[in-house]
Amino acid sequence: MKRTYGALLGACATIAFASVAAAETITIATVNNGDMIRMQGLTDDFTAKTGHEVEWVTLEENVLRQRVTTDISTKGGAFDIMTIGMYETPIWGANGWLVALDDLSPEYDAADILPAMAGGLSHEGTLYAAPFYGESSMIMYRTDLMEKAGLEMPEAPTWTFIREAAAAMTDRANDVNGICLRGKAGWGEGGAFITAMSNSFGARWFDMDWNAQFDTQPWKDTLEFFVGMMSESGPAGYATNGFNENLSLFQQGKCGMWIDATVAASFVTNPNDSTVADSVGFALAPDNGLGKRSNWLWAWALAIPAGSQKEAAAKQFIEWATSKDYIELVAANEGWANVPPGARTSLYENPNYMEVPFAKMTLDSILSADPNNSTVEESPYVGVQFAAIPEFAGIATEVSQEFSAVYAGQQTVDEALAKAQAITNDAMEAAGYK
Repeated sequence: MKRTYGALLGACATIAFASVAAAETITIATVNNGDMIRMQGLTDDFTAKTGHEVEWVTLEENVLRQRVTTDISTKGGAFDIMTIGMYETPIWGANGWLVALDDLSPEYDAADILPAMAGGLSHEGTLYAAPFYGESSMIMYRTDLMEKAGLEMPEAPTWTFIREAAAAMTDRANDVNGICLRGKAGWGEGGAFITAMSNSFGARWFDMDWNAQFDTQPWKDTLEFFVGMMSESGPAGYATNGFNENLSLFQQGKCGMWIDATVAASFVTNPNDSTVADSVGFALAPDNGLGKRSNWLWAWALAIPAGSQKEAAAKQFIEWATSKDYIELVAANEGWANVPPGARTSLYENPNYMEVPFAKMTLDSILSADPNNSTVEESPYVGVQFAAIPEFAGIATEVSQEFSAVYAGQQTVDEALAKAQAITNDAMEAAGYK
């Protein structure tokens, strides 16, 4: 039976900033994305308001996932707050590994969290992590290169158009790649991208009896299309490129198109960091006319491990970092284009924010992702770029390594798919699914 995401939280009890008398030092594990780095730079505001100090452990995405998973499953107690996402939160909440966030203050206004985000971060209607930012994925492209190629980007393009446009924009002599995409191993790196892409080709991870589906034509079509397009128009070494590597390439003017997290829009349009800031356009992630687009749904969120000795101070930090006031703080310091997107309904009702060029496309992308019905054929799992079962992270990490070996030229598509089929079925049988 397919699981569905829980409902949005109702009214909450009060936990005011003043409720913790003694100053604490809390330790937070987070990912090395730009929004998280920005948050660290504003932490003095939190300390000034509460007296609490913060120690940061900032890690690359794959390493973060490994560290926090090991720590929480072994009750290591290294962190008071963990940065996790929509995959981990419902599973860990169900396991009793996270502190419920059902007593946040009325001022925090939990009902303002976008339903898509609150649902994905809840278990049986109880919120277990608060979204720092929410995202889908979309196309970011160079308007100048698209015009030079004599093409016009549709608002909702097909994969066929994207491949043709990538080839037309590629200029190897000037180090311009028509398209930059994730090939890096890791279930949340290249694994997330190829899974979301595969949905639009009609692929799925499992049939309704939890049998692996890598021996089907849609998966073969997905991988062959991806490898062909990246060989024609992608950067050298794309097998090791993840979010941060492709962000750097795009900001340096070395990518005609980049399909990735909507949150990247503020970085590629920031003239302080991006050499192409004034010539970036946006479009929905591609489809193949089968009824499913290639956009995912995700939130980087803050959660408290059960057993933390500093629960009250940790809740104060979560309220501060995911609040409406924090959004205003970032806007005052760095402009509305740089506030954390995709988490609160009120942000998309704010006329100041809706003037930001990528605001509407971000919201449209988030609202068009359906984690309960992400595949063309019926599937037994919830999730767009993942299957929300505890075994997925381990299986998908192994499968993504096989795919990255294809991208690096170390094996064929058929070899990788055969290995993926065996890896997945063996793991599912061992876990008792069949």
